[in-house]
Amino acid sequence: MANLVSTWSKTTQTLPENYIFPPDQRPGSFEIPLCQNIPVIDLSASHSKTVQEILHACQEFGFFQVINHGVSKDIIDDTIEVVKEFFNMPDEEKEIYYSIDPIKRCKVYTSGYDYANEDIHFWRDNLRHPCHPLEEWVHLWPEKPTNYR
Repeated sequence: MANLVSTWSKTTQTLPENYIFPPDQRPGSFEIPLCQNIPVIDLSASHSKTVQEILHACQEFGFFQVINHGVSKDIIDDTIEVVKEFFNMPDEEKEIYYSIDPIKRCKVYTSGYDYANEDIHFWRDNLRHPCHPLEEWVHLWPEKPTNYR
């Protein structure tokens, strides 16, 4: 549990060495041409057109924006808030879900799947659980915060 970034990063004064990637391994070393507009993928378009647009955007830019995906702004905002609430809970409440067991279905872990064998860790905590079909998995989801489920 002490590995969780959300646990120790609030009080640390210096970045641990094992979270600092060597310069040659850091992201951002690629030159990305400036553009006026990032690719926008409209998911309401035909399937074949959407696939081609995604392929082109990935090859040319490496990223894109999605519109008409059907997820409301309220749901997105609520999701962001509940995840913040989860990671700001007291350690003993998050501890219930902490695991490095690759088989455990609902878990919180830090960096990657193989923390113990990583030389350099990613500055992130992950909450991972299955979602589909919802009725088969929701019982495994965190009970707190109460609006998570």
